[in-house]
Order: sequence, then structure tokens, then C-alpha cells
Amino acid sequence: MTKDIWAPWRIEYILGPKSGGCVFCLPEMEPGSERDEDDRRRLVVWRGQKLFVMLNRYPYAAGHLMVIPYRHVADITELDAEESSEMMALVQLCCRALREFCHPQGLNIGLNLGEAAGAGIREHVHMHVVPRWNGDSSFMAVLDDVRVIPERLDSTWERLHPVFERLGSNPARIA
Repeated sequence: MTKDIWAPWRIEYILGPKSGGCVFCLPEMEPGSERDEDDRRRLVVWRGQKLFVMLNRYPYAAGHLMVIPYRHVADITELDAEESSEMMALVQLCCRALREFCHPQGLNIGLNLGEAAGAGIREHVHMHVVPRWNGDSSFMAVLDDVRVIPERLDSTWERLHPVFERLGSNPARIA
């Protein structure tokens, strides 16, 4: 018997234009409503000084975040000291936000450098923060590496962005 799994958000990517540019490079925009709307469309939940946090459009689990430098670099060794420091500070902020937001029982944190290591986007370094729960893959993982994400990404952004706004407004909790 055939079972259908619906993933309606993927049709936008499948049918949408492919610009060939880096999906992580954000356009230069002044703060304001136009940038806020662009951030929402791109799923950016937090902007730091040198890096930003966004939801993964093709997540391993609900709430899957990525910490990404504004500067287009391919390797963690190309980050300067300030970028490296802020990357870890934002990973910590992500951990706090996810623990409050979705109460995971664990977190996977890491990055993949190079195709052989599993990097889907090799040209722009990024760190993953993935909430996990005991038994979260259930029976679906045995069906050809299928994952079920229970919520639309725009709904997750709506609920998660305010958590970052509140937690991120306290500099002592970021640094």
C-alpha cells in the first residue's frame, strides 16, 4: 500500500527561479520594514554584528537553525577572531532559544566542511543547531531517510523570532 507524505513548502523551491547566487548571502539593506520583510521571507530569525541566524529551509527536525557569517567564506579557518567569537555566542543563543521554544531533550551542533563531509552548501560556511528528542525519527527514518516536520516554516518563524528578540536584547546573554 502506498503512503503519501505531503511537503507543500518544497514546491516553491522546485518551481522557483534558480539564480545561481549564494542562498546565504543577504542583500545590503538598511534596517526597517523592507529588511524585516526580507528577513521573514528568508527565515532569518536574528541578526548579529557579523553573523545571523536563520531557520533551515530543508530541516532535519523542526526548529533546525543555522548560524551564518554575513561575509561569504567557505571555511571556518577563514573567519576572523570576531566572527569566530560571535559564531559561538550565537550558537549559545540558539541553544537557549530552542530550549525555551520547543523543549528538546538534546541538541546536535556542528558544521560540515566540504562535500565529503556532507556540506550541502560548501561555498558559505554555516553551523547547524538542531533540536532533538528521544525517538524523534520514529519509523520514518527506515523509509529511505524520510523525516516528518510537523509545522510550516513560516509558522515556526512567527513563534521563534520573538524568543530571539527577547533573549538577544540582553547583551550579557549573547556575549
